[in-house]
Amino acid sequence: MKSKITFPLLVFFFALFSLNSLHAQEEEFTTDELFIKARAAAFDEDDYPKAIKLTKQALDKSPSYADVRIFLGRLYTWTDKVDSARVEFERVLEENPGYEDGVLAYTNLEYWNDNSEKALEIVNTGIEKNPRSEDLLLLKARIQKDLEQYAEASNTLNQLLKINPKLTEARSLGESIRNVSSRNQIGVDYEFVHFENRFDEPWHLATVDYSRSTKIGSIIGRLNYANRFASNGTQFVIDAYPSISDTFYAYVSGGIASSGSIFPDYRVGASLYANLPAAFEADAGFRMLSFDEETWIYTASIGKYISNFWLNARTYITPADKNVSQSYALTVRYYIAGADDFLSFGVGTGISPDDNTNNILYQDPYKLKSSDISVGYRFSVKSTNVFFINAELEDQEYAPETRGNQFSVQIGYFKKF
Repeated sequence: MKSKITFPLLVFFFALFSLNSLHAQEEEFTTDELFIKARAAAFDEDDYPKAIKLTKQALDKSPSYADVRIFLGRLYTWTDKVDSARVEFERVLEENPGYEDGVLAYTNLEYWNDNSEKALEIVNTGIEKNPRSEDLLLLKARIQKDLEQYAEASNTLNQLLKINPKLTEARSLGESIRNVSSRNQIGVDYEFVHFENRFDEPWHLATVDYSRSTKIGSIIGRLNYANRFASNGTQFVIDAYPSISDTFYAYVSGGIASSGSIFPDYRVGASLYANLPAAFEADAGFRMLSFDEETWIYTASIGKYISNFWLNARTYITPADKNVSQSYALTVRYYIAGADDFLSFGVGTGISPDDNTNNILYQDPYKLKSSDISVGYRFSVKSTNVFFINAELEDQEYAPETRGNQFSVQIGYFKKF
């Protein structure tokens, strides 16, 4: 009888010993080891419930471990437990005011959940403690853009670019904001064109424009004046840059002239732009110029931000009855500070329909050949006053087998308000 009782007791004590051993093994894991296991469960195994359980075990050991609690808040964010995430982030920031990772996580939670005003309040508390944080400043600019605070977003990016001029994400965001930046902008520019052989008299071109930022994007009214061929002419153009999403925006344009010999009788154009990952951008569209006949031109470009540089390659394709005319242009900008402070350099071949100096040559039945090189400088004063100067030298075939140089200088100014 005694032996029958002993064996079950041995089994019971062995099982109890095994459970205690397992519990002891769990207790042996440090907070950091549990944190590592939780991250592996989330990122390697895609098992968020397991990751949450392990993270809570780590917090039981170290309740004030901010990075672990932030990770728990992020896990709640990724599993749509928004209220639980807020509780964790708020505790972190109560215990560690302005803690950068906590501010980033909490701000992103509100931003992703369309609470941009709350997100802006949170990110500002982080910037007060971390005024040179690139991540916080970049996130703040994105939030300001979402709130249509375009001028403020531009100022934030200028502040960021003074800290790190090579931050390509800031420059890419700045370019997209420029299309809808200030509510109002007025500008003037003048261009002088001198010909080596082709014409005795120089050409004069001037422009006055006004742009207004709206909820759908910026709209620009432009009055162009030209004096060439000993004649005067004017052209009125409306350009618009409607915003479609954070990734896409468009360009649409229409214009009508008072004199077909100075400007096209009328013109239209449209392009779709995309802000792509890795600081790339691209666009594709068309232009139509009407002289005695309509000329259709198709265009596409791709751009890339690399450190302080922006590179853009563009082509214009013009189909004709017997051939296809092509032109190419490469533009390089070197940013010195903000979005309106850069040096530029360009080389190209052929004619651009967006160039008021030479686009009238599209009416010439002979497909002229040309090549050009240009340099420019743009700079801002107190961010709202922008000045620019450009110079271009072009070697142009203005008749079969007959070439000549033309030199142009353009100066301009525009005011944001």
